[in-house]
Amino acid sequence: MTLEQLRIFVAVAEREHLTKAALELRLTPSAVSSAIKVLEDRYGATLFHRVGRRIEMTDGGRQFLPEARATLASAKAAELALSELGGGLRGSLTVQASQTIASYWVAPFLARFHDVHPTIDLRLEIGNTQSVARAVLEGVAEIGFIEGVIDEPALFSRVVAYDRLIVVVAPGHPWADGREVRSYDLATARWIMREEGSGTRSAFESALKSRGIDPAALDIALVLPSNEAVRSAVRSGPFATVMSELVAEPDLQAGRLVRIRFDIPQRAFCMLRHKERYRTKASVALEMVIMQEG
Repeated sequence: MTLEQLRIFVAVAEREHLTKAALELRLTPSAVSSAIKVLEDRYGATLFHRVGRRIEMTDGGRQFLPEARATLASAKAAELALSELGGGLRGSLTVQASQTIASYWVAPFLARFHDVHPTIDLRLEIGNTQSVARAVLEGVAEIGFIEGVIDEPALFSRVVAYDRLIVVVAPGHPWADGREVRSYDLATARWIMREEGSGTRSAFESALKSRGIDPAALDIALVLPSNEAVRSAVRSGPFATVMSELVAEPDLQAGRLVRIRFDIPQRAFCMLRHKERYRTKASVALEMVIMQEG
């Protein structure tokens, strides 16, 4: 088994599509297909079902995927450690962040880091809180930024900023008249929410539970995968949503959304790294930028 075969397997597994994986890897579809077949034949394992022109991962493929990712992450860490033996900052640094942090908080820090260390290939990838934590655990990202606190013994977590969640509605919504919204009023509204695994949704649900409200009692009309989609949907109809004050600010200033009177405790923005994996000089330097200027 080679690292190249593992890279090909992971690319195909993540997309469940040979052609898309081939484009990402800059290989031909036939080369990708051949590499997967060699891997399967070598170990007598079926990693993918061929269903017509589609492919689907088998249970065995799903079990093997975390191991393949971990092996690639270890190889990358070894390569970075070796590249730094000569001193100086070089190589690449992969950072993952949740949507709110990536779009509204961390970018200026990354820009300052790049100004100081222009030789580092800095890459920012966006997910939600759960996927970011998983990426750091698996070594896909060296540093992660998430909304809220996560209970994962293998990860080091440090609070780097605080954020406030607010409930907003369109100007025509009954709640937009300035009334104080009580806990029992929440079940009377139609809600648009982020997906499960989103830090925003998790923090809001925790706040509701602390007030004795079952989140399942909310009438959720629509679940959307991005802050921008949620903002657009709430502006267009009689819905309520919860989002970061940072996300809502442009619409609040323009009068497209109205903040309602319902207090939610502050939440933390946290930086994550693996406790045991090698810390590159680039990742240490980025942490210093965040802690000095944050």
